[in-house]
Amino acid sequence: MSDKQQTSDVVIVGAGPTGLLLAGDLATAGLRVTVLERRAAESNLTRAFAVHARTLEQFDDRGLADDLIATGQVIDSVQLFNRLALDTRKLPTRFPFVLITPQSNTENLLKERALKAGATLVRGVDLRALHQDHRGVALEVRAEGESVTHTAKYAVGADGVRSTVRDLLGIPFPGESVISSVLLADVRLRREPENVLTFYATAQGFAFVVPFGDGWYRVIAWDRSRPRPEGDPVSLAEIADITRTVLGVDYGLHDARWMSRFHSDERQVPNYRSGRFFLAGDAAHCHSPAGGQGMNTGLQDAANLSWKLAAVIRGWAPDALLDTYQTERHPVGRTVLRSSGAIIRLALARSAPTRALRSALVATAGHLGPLAEIGARQISGIGISYPAPKGSHHLVGRRIPDLRLAVDEPNGPSRLHEALRAGRFVLISNDELSVADPWADRVVTAAPADPHGKLRDTVLLVRPDGYAAWAGIDPSRGELRAALSQWLGTPGD
Repeated sequence: MSDKQQTSDVVIVGAGPTGLLLAGDLATAGLRVTVLERRAAESNLTRAFAVHARTLEQFDDRGLADDLIATGQVIDSVQLFNRLALDTRKLPTRFPFVLITPQSNTENLLKERALKAGATLVRGVDLRALHQDHRGVALEVRAEGESVTHTAKYAVGADGVRSTVRDLLGIPFPGESVISSVLLADVRLRREPENVLTFYATAQGFAFVVPFGDGWYRVIAWDRSRPRPEGDPVSLAEIADITRTVLGVDYGLHDARWMSRFHSDERQVPNYRSGRFFLAGDAAHCHSPAGGQGMNTGLQDAANLSWKLAAVIRGWAPDALLDTYQTERHPVGRTVLRSSGAIIRLALARSAPTRALRSALVATAGHLGPLAEIGARQISGIGISYPAPKGSHHLVGRRIPDLRLAVDEPNGPSRLHEALRAGRFVLISNDELSVADPWADRVVTAAPADPHGKLRDTVLLVRPDGYAAWAGIDPSRGELRAALSQWLGTPGD
């Protein structure tokens, strides 16, 4: 190891959206957090641009949703294959839409929050080696010409598809390549598309056009007949040609500020945890950009892991709590691979029978209301829930909507998302709130705004990530104390 050492509670490798949200959460919880980033400088060039409803709820839990929405454009219907629309307007959320904004805007908000909370960001870092034992981890890096060892209790690899953390740990990343030589460009258009978001596919390829809301458009296009190596240069004429072939018009695209050629894989690690190391975001799972779920899934990985790390490091929870990151998030990653894979395979349909099947699905899907709603909930993240112990209340493991709360003090939270901004659990009950007094540093208490509503006899304990940890109908004080002890540890620890 090097002579120079830096000590933190948690080291995060990767300053993308996943790593920055995680860093902000942990620093807000009072932990010492260091983020190591390979890139020496920030970049506004990005592939991700869609922020779904569940992610916006997570941003609202952190007081960032309104600021993020102000940076982009809201769309409430995603048009696929010219006739199939993914309608988000009926989603049971304050954010029944998709926000289109460059990933750099998301990163900037999360970075400002993390740094303000006290996280340390180190750029230009080359990770060389990893070590761990029963006491903690050590990461040997090269930064600014010198070797430094960063030690911590735990570490998280949020360093993308080509994760150095994953490679150094020797964790397999099984899967396959789905599509190659996809063209991507940020351009201006001389003619505005008829739909806010345009996507269509033919036997020749597919094209996708979406606005950023500031005069720039993202164009993604693929030509089946022109497979080329990923490193080959991209020309604006090439992108215009395939866009025109698929859509019948290229909208007069011009003045590209960024062009790229990339490939897309479907891969997922078998386990998100390796001792004291964790993988999150693209380091743990990757898939096609269809559905715009990649960045969103990574952000929700971070929201799931952050409060668990904080609870274990604080001594409020056993190390076994960290194993639930795998049991809860790995199935979600697998489902996202399947849903995005289904969309991209429909887009890649080559044979006449497969294209005919796609046309039939497109023609009928709009008439299958419940099926379309399930699809919207899945892609938006609103429909995600986690396993619950047998015999639990039906709310346990489910995402809890933004409930209205009774305000019992000036500037107190009036809804659940506001109460969650403290980064703590939230106990919602019409009475018995004093039972939680010994855990006042770990839980926010509130009564529902409508004492005679659906929660009139229910006591609900909401996790910091917005999912129900426990619920009971008219529980005794002893039952409630037992639930609080299970989730919040012994008072005074």
